[in-house]
Amino acid sequence: MLILCVITLVWAFSFSLIGVYLAPDVDAYIAVFIRMVLAAALLLPFLRLGAMSARKQWQLMGIGAIQIGMMYLLLYHAFLHISVAEVLLFTIFTPLYITLLDEQLLNRKALPLIWWIAALLSVIGAGLIRYQGVSSGFWTGFLLIQGANLCFAFGQVAYKRLALGPARAQLQQYALFFIGACIVSGVGMVLFADFNRMPSTSTHWAILIWLGLGASGVGYMLWSIASKMVNIAQLATMNNALIPAGLVVNFLLWGQDVNWPNLFFGGVIILLAVWLASRFQRTP
Repeated sequence: MLILCVITLVWAFSFSLIGVYLAPDVDAYIAVFIRMVLAAALLLPFLRLGAMSARKQWQLMGIGAIQIGMMYLLLYHAFLHISVAEVLLFTIFTPLYITLLDEQLLNRKALPLIWWIAALLSVIGAGLIRYQGVSSGFWTGFLLIQGANLCFAFGQVAYKRLALGPARAQLQQYALFFIGACIVSGVGMVLFADFNRMPSTSTHWAILIWLGLGASGVGYMLWSIASKMVNIAQLATMNNALIPAGLVVNFLLWGQDVNWPNLFFGGVIILLAVWLASRFQRTP
């Protein structure tokens, strides 16, 4: 859980950097592709293809393609239809998708009721923090975000259930995860990117390097490895911890307005969800 908490803070900080320095000037599809290429380059020196069967290598590439590649394509298309606040609001359903996918598709066993309650509480807490009303014509954006949520949820559950061995063995294969993401994000960049909005300043490149090597390369790898060390309910509820963390970081660094009562009560509900998820450990 400690690793998941640390990565959540790293992503919250990175989210602020994207919103302030990259989003206004750099095309999102180009930024995502650069991030994936840098992350893959960071981990390529550790790649040992002989340590894993060809089937698992393709599975790992597929997980990366879906969890990050497809997720980002759907996410950034949603920004064309709904506001940033609505995007954040609609991402709160990810814990329920993680719980549902694990139970119905991959695990094929009934999950403890307390895990479902924890996932639902996480959604309620995040919704309390983020709800600001929605626009009148939001259905297209809502469906795109739910597609992105499903991609991100499926990738996490599939990785957790894929037998890859100890952390060192996962490190030796994780470049394949980003290679899959590079392929999909590269196709998205070719199809949808505005190449007039390339990164052009040292600030742009410094942030992209951090996002690619730190937040993506190290961050996703550690998140994936840590996901195998917790139960599925803990993993599900931690997906919404980024919302209060991101708001606090935005306030501390940029002084953005925060609805403190909603943040407090929503954060308490999310913490309660994580605690409930941690109280019941299914025997492997």
